[in-house]
Amino acid sequence: MKILWITNILFPDICKELHRTAPVTGGWMKSLADALLEQYPNIELAVAALYGANKRHLLEKKIGRITYYCLPYNEYQTQYNAAMEKTWKEVANRFNPDVIHIHGTEFPYGLAYLKANGGNHAVISIQGLVGAYARYSLGNIPRNILKRYRTFHDRVKKTIISSPEKMEKQGKLEHEYLTYAHHIIGRTEWDKAHVWAINPACEYHVCNETLRAPFYNKEKWDINKCKRHSIFLSQAQKPIKGIHKIIEAMPFILREYPDTKVYVAGSNFLKRESIKDKLRFSTYANYVLSLIKKYHLEDKFIFTGLLDESQMAEQYKLANIFICPSSIENSPNSLGEAQLVGVPCIASYVGGVPSMITNEISGLLYQFDEHEMLASLVCKIFSNDDLALKLSQQGIITAEKRHNKKINAQTTFAIYNSIINQTKE
Repeated sequence: MKILWITNILFPDICKELHRTAPVTGGWMKSLADALLEQYPNIELAVAALYGANKRHLLEKKIGRITYYCLPYNEYQTQYNAAMEKTWKEVANRFNPDVIHIHGTEFPYGLAYLKANGGNHAVISIQGLVGAYARYSLGNIPRNILKRYRTFHDRVKKTIISSPEKMEKQGKLEHEYLTYAHHIIGRTEWDKAHVWAINPACEYHVCNETLRAPFYNKEKWDINKCKRHSIFLSQAQKPIKGIHKIIEAMPFILREYPDTKVYVAGSNFLKRESIKDKLRFSTYANYVLSLIKKYHLEDKFIFTGLLDESQMAEQYKLANIFICPSSIENSPNSLGEAQLVGVPCIASYVGGVPSMITNEISGLLYQFDEHEMLASLVCKIFSNDDLALKLSQQGIITAEKRHNKKINAQTTFAIYNSIINQTKE
């Protein structure tokens, strides 16, 4: 069985060959690849991705059991590039796949493959849905409010204020993408509904994600070892990730627990120390910083710097609570990772999140705009160790079932077989 994957990142193995830093995102795809190859020795796997417009040729490189095809085009480009169709035909001719598995619809790379080679033996995995995300991209912050905090960076790049329009444009390509599809892999009621709305004729397959290896470690969150009254966020740089709602909740939390600290994964996007910092300083950063100053929270938010997967796992374990405060998500891997590690979780009731959390059992849910409710839930966990332990234990049980490596690999293989059998009919 020959399977071609189309991904929006380069895997660590090929990054090493290209003398590039491996991305910190997308590790779940490599985990699934490893699980598939471990269980099914008859699979021949190829992984195709873009590796830069400064490259001249299609690069083919086999590392272990994976053949990599690196296409010479700009990474993360959001515009359709018809020139890719010729290159995709070359990839198809070289590898001759039985099934093409396209990971994500955010970028139109895979659409070019479908237009070049057809979609009868292709399946698309839904990650997020950029067309639907567009509605929530400003995190419910009124545009006129954001304009007051507009920085030089966003006047030039137009990254935040124009985000909804940019995402809507991507969404049109995504819509076309999904109309080509005969097969879709999803995992939440939310993405299933959106796929159905766009293409009711396609076959929708359910398969959960396999997460990064360190999160399967037997050593779990321990209430006696965590930093009491600490909160962990996995991302913060965009309005959609909702750190501004955490800030609005903090005065109420601090009233009850004055020693509360919030730890945020990633570099400090609020810095304005160097000329480089000032040039990169975004409108959203300016808005967030104004809220922090308004509520006198300057010493309450700590940025961890960039963390690799092992460091992320340790950071989850150190937290008293993990919060996913996004204005929209499908099935955030950060939430799955947090549950797998066992840290008590709070998440906004948006998108596909209710497919991951049973409220009051495997986590706590609140309405995105209700920062008062968010604050009360944080205090509820801080004040009740029995509740924290219950959420931890049930979160682990839920996540271990959802993210079972063996079962997810078996399900994926069964989907591939189903597609192959249908194309033979």
